[in-house]
Amino acid sequence: MINPNRRTFLRGVGAMMALPALESFGADSSNKAFGHPNNRLAYIYFPNGSATGSWKPRKVSEDGKLLQLNQWMEPLEEHRSDLIITGKLWTPRGNGHAAGTATWLTGGSYNGHKNDAGGISVDQIAARHFGKDTPLPSLELSTAGQGSFSGSLPRNCLSWVDRDVPAARETVPRAVFDKLFRRAEEGFLDRSVIDLVNDQSKSLKRRASIADGRKIDEYLDAVRSIERRFEFAEKNSRRIAADKALTDTLSRPDPGIPSDHQEYVRQMLELMALSFWSGATKVSSFMLDHGQSNRYFNFIPGVKGTWHALSHWKDSSGKTEDDDGITSWDDVGTKKQMYNAVTRWHHAQLAWFLSRLKGLKDSDGVSVLDRSMIMYGSSIADGHEHAEKNLPVLMAGGGAGLLRTGNYLRPSRDTSMSSLHLSLLERMGVPVDRFAEAREGLAGI
Repeated sequence: MINPNRRTFLRGVGAMMALPALESFGADSSNKAFGHPNNRLAYIYFPNGSATGSWKPRKVSEDGKLLQLNQWMEPLEEHRSDLIITGKLWTPRGNGHAAGTATWLTGGSYNGHKNDAGGISVDQIAARHFGKDTPLPSLELSTAGQGSFSGSLPRNCLSWVDRDVPAARETVPRAVFDKLFRRAEEGFLDRSVIDLVNDQSKSLKRRASIADGRKIDEYLDAVRSIERRFEFAEKNSRRIAADKALTDTLSRPDPGIPSDHQEYVRQMLELMALSFWSGATKVSSFMLDHGQSNRYFNFIPGVKGTWHALSHWKDSSGKTEDDDGITSWDDVGTKKQMYNAVTRWHHAQLAWFLSRLKGLKDSDGVSVLDRSMIMYGSSIADGHEHAEKNLPVLMAGGGAGLLRTGNYLRPSRDTSMSSLHLSLLERMGVPVDRFAEAREGLAGI
């Protein structure tokens, strides 16, 4: 007889896949002791802040309901009821490109003279609590950064397993895929993961309900789909490299990283979604770039220059230390529009991710999005000022019914982001009474 409290896996030579919760095998019951069955927690970080005014909704009711997002947040409009947009949050003990990135999830201060982020990051506190119940305690993702600070430790470390020990990040989609679905000790075979676990999947389906049989097929199709995307992206990247279709200002992607940046970001987001749906982990983080990214977004129509240069939108000459020495802009207004266009592009990627989570269902038909809490934002407010107050931060997902979504949450006074971190830990069922300097959660969340 199958133990109803054991997580369901598919195993093959060189592969292991955690399956989504299946009603036939009671996969949900093992989590009920925490009071939040199948709740997930994600942190998605972007650098360089956002222009003043870009985070304020266009229309909000008197009681704080979101009625309409602004033009830069418009890609998220379809998910407006799933959002909490915040204002007046700040990081009192860290800001800027280096310290702000390193302490965004720790609530501490970064000591630039030694490797010390002031504490364990909030995601790793949750990972310690749930680690014994999932194949991976947590999943740390990042794009491979661009620019002169790509090797900077504080700018590249969001997650900390101890105050002086950063968590290792994965930047290559295929490496993440292998981490989720393959077993290194048995070698990496040049075969589809689906092929490796095919026999056991057939056996499991014979013992499962009709509904669970469909769930298994749906999950295996999703894994097969991302395998196909990898194959296409790698083939296309090799073709572009052979054609020398990269400009002098764009660095050639490392092997295994798609040349199309949107495809790269979406592959990573898809893997985060699959890790949540399958039960491989409950906790994940994703750095959309390092904390002082100089990535070019010239692929966005009407945009030129690096992300960091655009964030200093009040300087349009192209002659400051933040510029590349090549690009200049007609005026401040034009440059600010480009900066906002980059912000909007990233919102579009978040919207894609939320739609993906909404389409993935647990065994009882509830979407993964409804049982997720996704914090998305930056450690800098307006990029030109390097401000640490009124940070661009939003929440998405239902948190198993524990988040008051569809609202604009703006406290009456400036509030430490640590209170938000504490609130999320509480809603994950982690037994904590404080986080950093915060002893109370964020009111109204």
